[in-house]
Amino acid sequence: MTDVAIPLVFTDAAANKVKNLVADEENPDLKLRVYITGGGCSGFQYGFTFDEKINDGDLTIEKNGVSLVVDPMSLQYLIGGTVDYTEGLEGSRFIVNNPNASTTCGCGSSFSI
Repeated sequence: MTDVAIPLVFTDAAANKVKNLVADEENPDLKLRVYITGGGCSGFQYGFTFDEKINDGDLTIEKNGVSLVVDPMSLQYLIGGTVDYTEGLEGSRFIVNNPNASTTCGCGSSFSI
């Protein structure tokens, strides 16, 4: 049996933050959903939300007892990327490190291909 390559990395830092937020909400059905929308200063923008549902075609990555969910349309822009969580001078936030982005903006939440 061969290992299936995971097209998106869900870091321990991100998974642990999701785990803490899910515990705070007291709803174990919550999953972190990452998605791409049009807009932002570079053409596309990353979005994060909590969702109880997994839709047909969604990719689900489980780590540390929590799940990251990505819809198929967004996944095509995220393949090879990393969903991480950072705390720093810019505040605390989930981020995407995306090798497919040709340019990004200063805020780090907008990109172009």
